Amino acid sequence: MKSFALLFLVVICGMGGLGQKLKPKKRSNGEEIKFRTKTKDVCTMTMSGDDEEMKVRIECKSQGMSYWCEFTGQPSVCRAFRNNPKIYWNQIAAELRKIPHACESMEVLKTTMCQKAPPEALMRQTAAGVELEDLANLEESVQKAFIPMREAGQNSDPAQHGQGSENETEAMKLAREHCWESLHGVCSYIIGIFRG
Repeated sequence: MKSFALLFLVVICGMGGLGQKLKPKKRSNGEEIKFRTKTKDVCTMTMSGDDEEMKVRIECKSQGMSYWCEFTGQPSVCRAFRNNPKIYWNQIAAELRKIPHACESMEVLKTTMCQKAPPEALMRQTAAGVELEDLANLEESVQKAFIPMREAGQNSDPAQHGQGSENETEAMKLAREHCWESLHGVCSYIIGIFRG
């Protein structure tokens, strides 16, 4: 009789779990995935949030600069994500490995496992930024590049000596050496300001 009651109790407990909704396997908040882009930028992807809204921050370091971007979305509306979020995040990292810069021109993070999910499941870019890590060295190299011209006793008015286009060319040259291609104009402008 005791064995029958024990067996009955085991069956009832086992059946109670059948009707329950499966809870998603989650990565813990703040967990990181490290990867390298096509151009060998060293990146870290950090996930945080809950079922309502997930946030992903990608931070990368590249020759003399670092860049970052953030994405938000509700991947939990995708059934495949709820079943295995680890595969979802690994697919995103795999896609990011294929491109030169992890944040440039990436408005939406997509995976093959959630292609048919509703639009709110997509992780959309909400913020991005670039930081020149070697700004002090950039300023120093800009100053060194233009000291010989001042020491030669030339007038600082570029219009009088036809130096305007030469100065722009030098600033653009330095911008090409130290900045992303898409930021060459902005960098050359900043270099021009440092030149005075």
